Amino acid sequence: MNRIEFFKDVFIWAYERSAMRYAAIRQSLGEPDTFRLQYRDKIRTVILNIVLQMMNKDLAKHAIQSEAQTLPADDRNKFIEAVETELLGMHEGNYARYRVSLDEFRKWHIIWNNSH
Repeated sequence: MNRIEFFKDVFIWAYERSAMRYAAIRQSLGEPDTFRLQYRDKIRTVILNIVLQMMNKDLAKHAIQSEAQTLPADDRNKFIEAVETELLGMHEGNYARYRVSLDEFRKWHIIWNNSH
């Protein structure tokens, strides 16, 4: 038939639908957390060290506070909160983002859960 009107209509429809879905998803996600973006490498490094050094909760608390002292005073409490939140939220579905193996995570997690 050599008629491209149908393809054009389908393309425009799909493009508009995709744009609406993107806008809806973008709105539901909200704005990125600029603080976490700014300190993501430092947060990841602290967590990696806590896991690899098999720190319990008390040792981890001191390590986090020590690292926070290297930051501007206004960012320290928020940094501590961000790292603690990440540690409390770690599980077998997200440990890999901190570049630790499953075996390392499991060994640390036992220590973490048995500390007070």
